Amino acid sequence: MHLKRNIKKWLRPTLFTLGGALAGLGYYYTVGCSAGSCPITSNPVITMLYMGLIGWLLSGIFGKECDGGCPM
Repeated sequence: MHLKRNIKKWLRPTLFTLGGALAGLGYYYTVGCSAGSCPITSNPVITMLYMGLIGWLLSGIFGKECDGGCPM
């Protein structure tokens, strides 16, 4: 029972982070900076890490469930 709750707790941030990293990889290949002067989009690893971080941060914003009612 405790394992299911722990998996459910980390599932959303993990999926958002992976989705952000994949979006970063897609962004690098479609839009990325080929000259190397752009600090984020000139390297695919940096782009994936950055977008993965954005995905992880967005996972905290979207889908917050209120147990027992929301205070607002």
